[in-house]
Amino acid sequence: MKVLFDSSSFAKRYIAEKGSQKVEEICQQTTSLGVSVILVPEIISGLTRYKKESILSPHNYNLAKNKLLQDVKDAQIINLTPKVIAHSITLLENNLLRTMDALHIACALEWEAEHFVSSDKRQIKAARKTSLNVIAII
Repeated sequence: MKVLFDSSSFAKRYIAEKGSQKVEEICQQTTSLGVSVILVPEIISGLTRYKKESILSPHNYNLAKNKLLQDVKDAQIINLTPKVIAHSITLLENNLLRTMDALHIACALEWEAEHFVSSDKRQIKAARKTSLNVIAII
């Protein structure tokens, strides 16, 4: 199964919250993992914020960060090419989306993901308008 996750869904592997179990199940079935080039910095940003807000201890932050880096070591990194940017512009013009959410969808389209996993309602709605098979984690 060729799967591309958006950051909010993939982050559920490192912070236990609603949907974390479903994300783990999808990861177990994934044979080819794709991630946007922005995924790691976005997740690190969230983990860092949790550490600064004392939601995560420094030790647990390091565990989560190291697990993330290990998980994406063999993933296909989808870069921001002119075609991805063009897809994201079209998505932004036709949907109510944040920039990073449009980039995740555009990366999934460019990579021709079999499944796109998202936890954001607006992103899910926009992705469903495309050719993507969306798995919603809500």
